Amino acid sequence: MDAPILPHAASARYGLLGLPLAFVAVPLYVVLPQHYGQTLGVPLGLLGAVLLLTRLGDAVIDPWLGGRVDRLLGRPSRVRVAVALCALLLVLAFVALFFPPVRGTAALLGWCAVTLVFTFGAYSLASVAHLAWGTRLGGPPVQRARLVAWREGFALVGVLMANVLATQAGPGWTAAALAATLVLGVVGLWRGPSPGADPVAQPHEPLTGSARRSTLWRPWRSVGFRRLMAIFLLNGIASAVPATLVLFFIHDRLQAPQWAPLCLGAYFLMAALSVPWWLRRLARLGPMRAWALGMGLATAAFAGVNLLGPGDTAPYLLVCLAAGWALGADLTAPGTLLTGVVHQAGEAGQAEGAFAGWWQWATKLNLALAAGVALPLLEALGYTPGARDAQALLALGLVYGGLPCLFKLMALALCWRWRRHPALT
Repeated sequence: MDAPILPHAASARYGLLGLPLAFVAVPLYVVLPQHYGQTLGVPLGLLGAVLLLTRLGDAVIDPWLGGRVDRLLGRPSRVRVAVALCALLLVLAFVALFFPPVRGTAALLGWCAVTLVFTFGAYSLASVAHLAWGTRLGGPPVQRARLVAWREGFALVGVLMANVLATQAGPGWTAAALAATLVLGVVGLWRGPSPGADPVAQPHEPLTGSARRSTLWRPWRSVGFRRLMAIFLLNGIASAVPATLVLFFIHDRLQAPQWAPLCLGAYFLMAALSVPWWLRRLARLGPMRAWALGMGLATAAFAGVNLLGPGDTAPYLLVCLAAGWALGADLTAPGTLLTGVVHQAGEAGQAEGAFAGWWQWATKLNLALAAGVALPLLEALGYTPGARDAQALLALGLVYGGLPCLFKLMALALCWRWRRHPALT
């Protein structure tokens, strides 16, 4: 007999926490560089260094957090309590980050670094726990895709909300919305399916002794995981560079700051609308081939941004629509592949936290490299926020559009090379 499938309502309760976790990512990774660099006047080179170091430090602890989550998953109530505490800390640290009580470059950089440590720490533990929870729920392929779809669907709603609030309403309303959605997400997790109680997800004994200690490195024993991680890193850098520079591009290259909410909103709305279509492509082509299709579409979209100049808002909107549709593949295929890798490696019910921790590590490493490389590179090439000279704007276009295409093509090459691996089909 086929295993029962979690109903959509239960999957939605699990996925709801994805909304605030994605919501907070927009101000942290997209708005923060401009807020400190342009509004508060912090030099881009120094800001890039701070963001690189804090994001790298944040990424380093994720695998360790994954091991702790594996221990907690033996008693799901502990995971729920830990997530609730993280939600409280996240709101407090977010408010402190965007409302610094200090002035001056050195003081602002120090305040930014300290508050980011607490913000990232709370965000990391909640994110790793949420991802590991869904991975351990497992189930047949249809259920895995459904859980990923609800999680990422709510995440896109969070991104759309953050796009409006963070760019239009300011950090105060953004913080209030973050607090409210975190409450809803925590309630959803408390009332949602539990890996230890749900009939689909069989309970497992908590890891003890040497099994606990070895959880941290167990994902790297899987060839499928190592190959998936290589593709995920390259593709992630390609996505993180535009996310870091998009507001600079719209403000200075297009000289149309009023178009920022519309362009970002169209990008994420198109991604949300594309999720059902990409789920059908996953079922028909397999997750790896569907992901490669999305990479190809994104490369084609970003290849033309260097032709755009002041006032070219309509063509750029088309770029956003195409890139947003391609984003749907990034949101659905990698998570589905990760769950499949965990099960193919025989680690289901044992090391989901470790896999989730390394996955979050890779996600944040991409963002750290994007900020730590792209911002200083732009400064070295002569670009500063508000620049209008041709050389500076050319540098902005090349870094914003050229680097993503390069990394997408490298990721596509690996997809082709490893397309027949049993865990990646």
